[in-house]
Amino acid sequence: MTQLTAGQPAPLGASYDGKGVNFTLFSAHAERVELCVFDDNGNEHRYDLPGRSGDIWHGYLESARPGTHYGFRVHGPWEPGNGHRFNPAKLLLDPCAHSVEGMLNDDVVLHGGKDAPDHRDSALAAAKSVVVCDHYDWEDDAPPNTPWGKTVIYEAHVKGLTYLHPGLPEAIRGTYKALSHPLMIAYFRQLGITALELLPVAHFSSEPRLQRLGLSNYWGYNPMAMFALDPRYAAHPARARDEFRDAVKALHEAGIEVILDVVLNHSAELDLEGPTFSLRGIDNRSYYWLREDGDYHNWTGCGNTLNLSHPAVMHYAYECLKYWVETFHVDGFRFDLASVIGRTPDFNPQSPLFEAIKNCPLLSRVKLIAEPWDVGPGGYQVGNFPPLFAEWNDHYRDSARRFWLAHDLSLADFAGRFAASSDLFRHNGRLPSASINLLTAHDGFTLRDCVCFNQKHNEANGEENRDGTFSNHSYNHGIEGLSGKLDVIERRRASVHALLTTLLLSQGTPMLLAGDEHGHSQHGNNNAYCQDNPLTWLDWQQANSGLAEFTAALIHLRQQIPALTRNQWWEEGDGNVRWLNKAAQPLATHEWHNDVPCLQILLSDSWLITFNATHEVADIVLPEGEWRAIPPFAGEDNPVVMTVWHGPANGVCVFQR
Repeated sequence: MTQLTAGQPAPLGASYDGKGVNFTLFSAHAERVELCVFDDNGNEHRYDLPGRSGDIWHGYLESARPGTHYGFRVHGPWEPGNGHRFNPAKLLLDPCAHSVEGMLNDDVVLHGGKDAPDHRDSALAAAKSVVVCDHYDWEDDAPPNTPWGKTVIYEAHVKGLTYLHPGLPEAIRGTYKALSHPLMIAYFRQLGITALELLPVAHFSSEPRLQRLGLSNYWGYNPMAMFALDPRYAAHPARARDEFRDAVKALHEAGIEVILDVVLNHSAELDLEGPTFSLRGIDNRSYYWLREDGDYHNWTGCGNTLNLSHPAVMHYAYECLKYWVETFHVDGFRFDLASVIGRTPDFNPQSPLFEAIKNCPLLSRVKLIAEPWDVGPGGYQVGNFPPLFAEWNDHYRDSARRFWLAHDLSLADFAGRFAASSDLFRHNGRLPSASINLLTAHDGFTLRDCVCFNQKHNEANGEENRDGTFSNHSYNHGIEGLSGKLDVIERRRASVHALLTTLLLSQGTPMLLAGDEHGHSQHGNNNAYCQDNPLTWLDWQQANSGLAEFTAALIHLRQQIPALTRNQWWEEGDGNVRWLNKAAQPLATHEWHNDVPCLQILLSDSWLITFNATHEVADIVLPEGEWRAIPPFAGEDNPVVMTVWHGPANGVCVFQR
């Protein structure tokens, strides 16, 4: 190995130029930084980074090539009260590593020490950063750029979506390659979704507590290296990056966008009892929000919180997002616990990262979706994100469930959520698409479980059923569990159909949880983050094909209704919407607040949705004209013509004239 030269302070991470590799590392408080390079035999070679530009340490190693394994040892003060936890005994991952080899195992040598430094060397146990070459032939790939008004999101887990699919070659089930297999592409197109939103694919680890229980972090919300694609979802791990790009390219060709769930709110270093493998040892005081005593503000519930108001940490997150768009051509991001992005430390819609995204020609044009809360003070921020962002709307989720399952919601409240929650989102130039309407998501009950369980059943998670939300607004229709007599099964079916119709024909952006269209159940587990097993994997052989066809028909119907696809707020008298009672008359003031939830919604003067959310059959007079019940509410060859709809309990129907 040759000696390092000073190199350049940019770009971040390790960059191969065809002759050698430039290495950079941010640390404002370090006194010395060593680059540690590992040869093919695992021997470690250490070099002091010779260059420093501001707080960026850098060096150029001419002999380094793609495939080179490396890490850092960072020297500085051990002053926990001041937030400094430097410990050169610990080999540290490059926060901007584009590839990582190895896992974060529950090994005591990875812990840097809580009150005093742990001097055991961690190199043998530590994961290593890997230099990559980012060349890839994208050919004529172009983003679909689906308008928000026509967007239908399908949230899925890379492995769980296809791992049990009998029609796929066994070698690719549960992988990036499976996403682009013609069978899956055909399924996505038939279903009608326009965007595939993937749970985290950046390199993540399982918490030590889970490892001790023999469990793992299935969802992936525990990031190790935010720039690095996780190779565990690759058919051939050495080709993970190309397999993922192949999938994106194929999905784009089919007109389907790819949205990534990203975790920019905390790291897998967790609390002070957790491992020291990267940020904590590089510059703890800069990367994390710290209390006065040097401990962490735990506004994420995961042990630490990234300080994205720090200029260097904000730049790190900003460059990470750009990297995924530039290198992998993704079409957008869903931000986990996104209130952290706005903390300065109180939530601020003009926070540094929000402003950087707004002013970026690249990031300002992709889809941006916030999970608009964290667990810290003032963390619930639904409706308060800047205009470029859409937001998960938990008001919609809870209201839809309450209307159909608990029957304790007024027509006024239901209509407000159906009309894209204008009370929350109609300000600062935001459009109806800002409301991401959802019934379910990875976190919580599946749709089938919403109609089969009154209580959560999370015993398998090893926390004595204390984890997961207690507020599910679910209804088991008289018996807890999936079984039941025919009348129970029929009432559950009606509730599922009503909920799906509401979701897919509401104004705003609908998000469907993968498997809900199959009748997938997690047997009452509403926090299956650690269940990498058949509980969470979709069982395609047991899929409810009739429900899938019903869902697909609703999605395709949605795309025909201008009031839903124009992405414009509805105004009184504009022809987009009319709210009618069961006698086909405009709702009177008192009717908006009564407890007889029968309603008709006329969209674009041509499509009529009739709702009977009561426990009894109700006769609903349709507006003047000839109305035909349309698929999936009537047969393709014999649409039913009606003037009065005999609405069954918890029933819904859609007509066209």
